[in-house]
Amino acid sequence: MGGEVYQAQVLKNFFETITGPDRNLSRIFMCVLSLAKLRMEPPETVAHLTDQLRKSRQHRELSIDILDYMCSCASELDLVPVQTAFGVKDVREIAETFEGISIDSF
Repeated sequence: MGGEVYQAQVLKNFFETITGPDRNLSRIFMCVLSLAKLRMEPPETVAHLTDQLRKSRQHRELSIDILDYMCSCASELDLVPVQTAFGVKDVREIAETFEGISIDSF
């Protein structure tokens, strides 16, 4: 569970960086490589990602391979530990609390 929580936090930082006003490529570079290390990707994958990041810096445009990698990592995460890490409650738990409230209690 711990690894997925860290991965989720790195992914969150990545997406906040690319959608925010300060699109710092160094921060993007750190997020991508940190996630690759957390996932224990093979050296070939890390080399490919590094190459794509260098090309992104040259072209001043983020490579689609980087976006594809980060999105595929996000889709592979188990949702329950990630929700727990960020304090998101299960909808069923919240629904039970509302079912226990009656109009007479107001």
